[in-house]
Amino acid sequence: MKSYSIALIPGDGIGRDVTGAAWSVLETAARYSGFALAGTEFPWSCKFYKETGRMMPDDGIETLRGFDAILLGAVGWPAEVPDSVSLHGLLLPIRKAFVQYANIRPHRLLPGVTGPLRAESFDILCIRENTEGEYSGAGGRVHQGTLDEVAVETSIFTRAGVERILRFGFEQARTRRGKLASVTKSNAQKYSMVFWDEITRKLAAEYSDVVVTSYHVDALAARMIMAPESLDVVVASNLFGDILTDIGAAIQGGLGYAASANINPDRSGPSMFEPVHGSAPDIAHLGIANPIATIWSGAMMLEHLGETAAAGRVMKAVEATTARGIGTTPGKDRTEAITAAVIAALT
Repeated sequence: MKSYSIALIPGDGIGRDVTGAAWSVLETAARYSGFALAGTEFPWSCKFYKETGRMMPDDGIETLRGFDAILLGAVGWPAEVPDSVSLHGLLLPIRKAFVQYANIRPHRLLPGVTGPLRAESFDILCIRENTEGEYSGAGGRVHQGTLDEVAVETSIFTRAGVERILRFGFEQARTRRGKLASVTKSNAQKYSMVFWDEITRKLAAEYSDVVVTSYHVDALAARMIMAPESLDVVVASNLFGDILTDIGAAIQGGLGYAASANINPDRSGPSMFEPVHGSAPDIAHLGIANPIATIWSGAMMLEHLGETAAAGRVMKAVEATTARGIGTTPGKDRTEAITAAVIAALT
């Protein structure tokens, strides 16, 4: 029997609940589909940071390198550890070390879920650059604590980085409805975004079968609300993609349904799969966290591993569950009840 080694990082707050729920679903789907998942759990989290002074050990990256994939719950506990520490100590280093430059976030309404918009028939795939741009971490502060204090944050856009994420977006558009929306702000950012637009136009010549439209980020934000059905694949920089996908989560019914994949397309290192939502300390351990976003992320993991039939089985089970009204109202159904319903629908 084929087996895949999966690193499990439940993280903080509801991350532990939703990761456990998703893992139960994925193990069941694997068993029904004739393969196995071998999970190894790591306690890296804000609690780990308070105990050790690090979000993960010095050899954390090398430890993860040997796994086929990583499933992460949620990281962060702002009341205990600043987000700037938890993010830069765990999530961003993993994304960068394994060159997970494509962050994929699907946005569509599941059956039985009522979104806030009149539109229902949208299916948007957001592709976010994941390793550079506005989240490069280049910059610094001088004269701290004085009236002369200066903070500088430098965005880094490389030709290799921009071209590969745009090309990834074009390739995704080819497999879907053949439309690509490139997100820019070149009217205001005359260096980085003009550069982004130039590379978009260059690649468009290679993909004559894809209809390409460049949108200023503010205009695209409005379009996602006013006409989401007009969008297919959206490709954006790190910051723009981060913000726009929260809009995507909102129109699909909330963060409880927002899945994501951090992909290393050439598979030189493991890819990581996680829900978009945070650790939600206010409801941690109440047993009411919605695990669907993490289960959906797990289905994306199975697809990335090549187990497309199992991935489809998981998504059909999720859709059957929400169609029955289970997991469609925040706080109504307990985590374990939603998980049990999805597992029952797998059979």
